[in-house]
Amino acid sequence: MSRPRCPAPRTQLGDSSAMEGESLLFGEEEDGCSDYGSRDKPGTILGRLVPDGNALFPDTFQTNHFLFYERFKAYQDYMLADCKASEVKEFTAEYLEKILEPSGWQAIWRTNVFEVLVEVEDVEYLTLKAVVQLSKPFLCEPRISNFTLECMRELLEAKEHRLPLQELWVVFDDSGEFDQTALAVEHVRFFYQHIWRSWDEDDDDDDFDYFVRCVEPRLRLYYDILEDRVPSALVADYYDLLAQCEDLYKKFLDLRNSIPNSDSDSEAENVSMVEGLKLYDKIEHVKQKLKLIENTLLRYVFGYQKHTGLQAKGARPSGAKITHVVSNTMMSSLLHSLLRDKLYPEPYNEELQIQFHSDPLMAVNACYEGDTVIICPGHYVVDGTFCIADSVELEGYGLPDDIVIEKRGKGDSFVDCTGASVRISSLKLVQHDAVEGILRKTTLENCVLQCETTGVTVRTSAELFMKNSDLYGAKGAGVEIYPGSTCTLIGSGIHHCKEGILIKDFLDEYYDNPTITMVNNVIHNNEGYGVVLVKPTVSPDVKPVAAEISAGTFFSSFSILYAVLFADGVEVSGHEELHSETSTELGPGERADVSELTEGNYAIANELAATSIKKSQMQKKRLSDLGITEADDNLMSQEMFVSIVGNQFKRNGKGSFGTFLF
Repeated sequence: MSRPRCPAPRTQLGDSSAMEGESLLFGEEEDGCSDYGSRDKPGTILGRLVPDGNALFPDTFQTNHFLFYERFKAYQDYMLADCKASEVKEFTAEYLEKILEPSGWQAIWRTNVFEVLVEVEDVEYLTLKAVVQLSKPFLCEPRISNFTLECMRELLEAKEHRLPLQELWVVFDDSGEFDQTALAVEHVRFFYQHIWRSWDEDDDDDDFDYFVRCVEPRLRLYYDILEDRVPSALVADYYDLLAQCEDLYKKFLDLRNSIPNSDSDSEAENVSMVEGLKLYDKIEHVKQKLKLIENTLLRYVFGYQKHTGLQAKGARPSGAKITHVVSNTMMSSLLHSLLRDKLYPEPYNEELQIQFHSDPLMAVNACYEGDTVIICPGHYVVDGTFCIADSVELEGYGLPDDIVIEKRGKGDSFVDCTGASVRISSLKLVQHDAVEGILRKTTLENCVLQCETTGVTVRTSAELFMKNSDLYGAKGAGVEIYPGSTCTLIGSGIHHCKEGILIKDFLDEYYDNPTITMVNNVIHNNEGYGVVLVKPTVSPDVKPVAAEISAGTFFSSFSILYAVLFADGVEVSGHEELHSETSTELGPGERADVSELTEGNYAIANELAATSIKKSQMQKKRLSDLGITEADDNLMSQEMFVSIVGNQFKRNGKGSFGTFLF
């Protein structure tokens, strides 16, 4: 039996040592060759997958459990590297030629209507097909109707005994002889099922790196969906858009193929050309939507907003406002305390309507505009999302650690607030299996937020006021702030998250700067930065502006609403216009004395002032392009930070402040 040549990486685009566990996937030795199938090291390192159904059917290799970084490395270093979209098939064929056993292995051919055992006699690498024969004895498991041996022979004859590799599952062999074959087939199957798009070859950006442009974002999105990090409605939108694009592209190809290559200028051909251009425009429009969803930074901003339309109930028909009391069990002493502290009406001539509940979610669902929910001490487990579309107040009666609301079950969010004035106080919220935490218009005071995914998400047009609260444990950012939102953080702690605060400052064609206030917060022990600003790379026409801002110079055309820097106990604020001769840059001696705990305030304010001026310049340019020669600086030059003072940054893995350019 011939042995395949050792696979060598096409290129190293990153630090391969970061891909921990890669030796398990490829079995690499120092010379780059794989030891799969080596006579010196017999035995497979891949798992066995027992198929459902007929017990006589052979087992296959377990190859559907790979992690993101394992597939990432396979495509980046071994299969695709820096190829163009038009070169994908060529690169894939070369990869298979180096790895795949050309013959001598069995596979299960799986379709929607049957499974049948075949033997591979040869592989045609360029067409990604295997030449097969039916195995002996004949094994077939129909899913719709019976398939006789004769029927299957006729079907294979019609296919010239050539089957796509994506439809083959390699039969398990514990010798280790076919491990690489099983892995290679899996990577090709996964790529063409989840990554490749039929229109990729016609992409106008074919000169750019296909892996970076398409493979990586689509792979990340696949695993984000798999791990429930994408809202379900957005997932449905994505697959609907994919189906639309496939249908449009098929019609486009049919129309293009129907137009003859001759130089004739008939009316029918002209009509077909016009229809083809219309289809092409529609395809490009859908492709842009797909790219926005595939982009980790942009997918929520465009794709999520239409799914946030909670309907407010408004005032109760009777006009009454009810106080809802939630308790697992109501003891007489607790009731007495509640009557004394919360339920005794003021003024005395008014009656207070009270409803009792054992489940906080049921209490919230029963609320109308102006209602109050008082939650007594206890541990409450809820399976669902708190959707609060009216102005409602949720208040814990006691200390937050004594009033715990824990989310169980999967869902897009935990607490979803759209009411004009929602207030949550003195509660501990424990989040499990949610894509996001608390959304939109919310006041949080004296709360504890124990998160698993993203902590608090402040979406576009949302308002968050968080005071004297503690947030920790988020695998993403503790607080995510989107363009066009308002976020006020006072006296709160954000710690032990991947990032402390993530500010998304992009898409200025559509959204204003977020408005942020940070006073006396402690941001510590986060894996990355305390505060991260995500923004687009500065365009050439505004680079001079950014350069001057980085030197600490503010232009007279820029009106500062309010900026506070804290250094050596001195506050520098400006309510009025600052002129070009005014500089916020500290001298060398002064900068050396800035406290380690507070210098992050200076860095954040400086960077965001630069960003605000850059956006102001870009907005003016857009207005000028539209024929509007004068712009209102007071409207366009709002600072992102209303106030930043007294915040402490301690033991964050990468530092207090960082900027991510995309």
